[in-house]
Amino acid sequence: MKNPRTRVSEHSVTLHTPLLRGARRLRIALVGLPGAGKTTLFKAISSTAPQTGELTDTHRIYRACTVQIGLDEASVVDLPSLSALHHLQDDDLGTLKYLLWGNERPPVTAHEPGAAPAPFEPPDLIVQVADATNLQSQLELTLELSQLGRPVVLALNHMDAVRRKGLHINLRALSSQLGMPVVPISALMGQGIAELFQTAMATARQATCPLPQAPSRHIAGSLEALGNALRQPGIDAAFRMPHQLLLMLFASGHGYIERELQEHFGPLTPSLQALRTAAGLGLPRPLAEEIHADRHHRAATIFEAAQHPGPLAPGRGWRFWLDAFMLHRQWGLLASLAVFAGVLFVVFEVSGWIDRQTTQRLIEATSGWQPQSTLGVVARAIADGFIGLIGIVVPYMLPLLLLLIALEEVGLMHRMAFVVDRGFHKIGLHGGVAVPFLLGLGCNVPAISAVARNTTGRERLIASVLITFVPCSARSAIILAVAGKYLGVLGVIGIYALTLLLIALMGWLLSHRKTEVGPGQLQEIPAYTLPDWRAMLRETWARSSDVLTIVTPLLVGGSVVLALLGHFGFDGVINTLLTPLTSWWLGLPLVLGLPLLFGVLRKELSLLMIFQALGTQDINTALDTAQIVTLLVFITFYVPCISTFAIMHRTLGRAQAGFSVLLSVGVALLLSGLVRVVMGIFV
Repeated sequence: MKNPRTRVSEHSVTLHTPLLRGARRLRIALVGLPGAGKTTLFKAISSTAPQTGELTDTHRIYRACTVQIGLDEASVVDLPSLSALHHLQDDDLGTLKYLLWGNERPPVTAHEPGAAPAPFEPPDLIVQVADATNLQSQLELTLELSQLGRPVVLALNHMDAVRRKGLHINLRALSSQLGMPVVPISALMGQGIAELFQTAMATARQATCPLPQAPSRHIAGSLEALGNALRQPGIDAAFRMPHQLLLMLFASGHGYIERELQEHFGPLTPSLQALRTAAGLGLPRPLAEEIHADRHHRAATIFEAAQHPGPLAPGRGWRFWLDAFMLHRQWGLLASLAVFAGVLFVVFEVSGWIDRQTTQRLIEATSGWQPQSTLGVVARAIADGFIGLIGIVVPYMLPLLLLLIALEEVGLMHRMAFVVDRGFHKIGLHGGVAVPFLLGLGCNVPAISAVARNTTGRERLIASVLITFVPCSARSAIILAVAGKYLGVLGVIGIYALTLLLIALMGWLLSHRKTEVGPGQLQEIPAYTLPDWRAMLRETWARSSDVLTIVTPLLVGGSVVLALLGHFGFDGVINTLLTPLTSWWLGLPLVLGLPLLFGVLRKELSLLMIFQALGTQDINTALDTAQIVTLLVFITFYVPCISTFAIMHRTLGRAQAGFSVLLSVGVALLLSGLVRVVMGIFV
């Protein structure tokens, strides 16, 4: 029998088979009236580089991308806005052709020049995005879409505005009358989007099409003879569209259908036109107008049955205002910056205080221990390795993990990810990696581990490489200790600004280097909740335990190797071998070769060795301003520590981890060389 205490960490996932991935992935078309929010929805879920193009023989733009929906995938196409199917302008005709045929040209289009209506297969399912504040006019298009013979899901956008107006839409009644799922969403604020696409996947698996929305009885009776005349194998095979749709389009005088019937069934067309004329006799208005009026009446009837006055939405409490701030396109960025500032405060103040109370005291306690024997040197190196491990985990990794997990539990991190998603697209990433980037300010190791859990392929590589350039606590300690003391506030700001610029530039270059694009992601916006501290502690351990098993032997082993090199007098040899780097390229004293190499273990330890090598903690007495800036730039960007390399080796593989190391070395050499030249000219 299982221990009940272990069940809290278990997760069950319902597996629907077959998985809709790869060649089986679902094809979803987004359709809607102008202003319904269709494109806003697409931008909220799109990949970092969606495909764009024009529908054949039109100037109307479509957008397409692949989206990850749980374990499934879907190809989502954002089609041009559509007002109606029965009264289409020339450019709108391409949308109808795609919904009917996709890239499969039916015989009726064989004489048309050019390519198929669209460069991809017809949709398996249609998602109509409707403005819930103007529902009646939206439902007329819904009734037309129900005649296409494809599953349809109705997404009611702006539902928050409906509630604020004191109205209520009975979603269950609306779904029952239309015979299709109805999902409330707020595309602009990211709410309900995950549920919408999960519903779309379930609907597609069930292959349930909307209920037949037949016209009123008097119109159906008038069209019976015309419908029988159109029900011919040749016509059905030529048009390849549902019979009811073909009948209603021809009866409404649809120009395209009229022309194609004349082109392919010329002898039959006069009799069909005569039957259409006869069908209009006895109606209170012309047939086309009567069909439109009937559709308008049926939409109004459904609307009146589904919407009615309801209780006014509760007062705009703190949740509403916080969401209005956090999820706003501009104000949300300021909110994200505020969270970023809070994380920086934890790194520089709280974690700094913990570091002074733990790691620094351990360093001071062991500073007098200077063994001369080989065994003593090894023992001291092991102690230094464990002190370095404590310096990573206790002050920085654990507090930052707890803070970020708490923000995730509350729901703030999901909102940040949604707001910054579009900005991260510029560097080939999604907003979901914002959390690992913040975590990287404390330590790059758990940050890269978090990226490995949440991303794959191209995005994992780009995010992992860029995180190695995020100033971790160790590099920040050097920047603040050296730049803050000798270069002032502007010097510190300059180093961090250079880092941000480099990350943006490297992201842009890497996103263009890797041509394959990962799928879009659904950014779910959960309700605000109070954090569960027990769950937080379990999650903190789950995210840090494997990191500790990788980092510990590397820190201890690396410390022993470098200590033995110094003990047996190889430090001078190493400094000589590094002369091309230290003296020739960087213009630094020769004795700084080994301290720079020691930074591979932990950056701030190399700063202590620099003080020892120069014989003073006032390095401005041994280095001029140009040398100090050059040294800072090189230490900030060269080779991530050995712990970071180890986690990258595990998550990316040897080749990509090696590429990251070479890239960081190349960037550090290039920037430090440029800084040396520029500083030599102007200083």
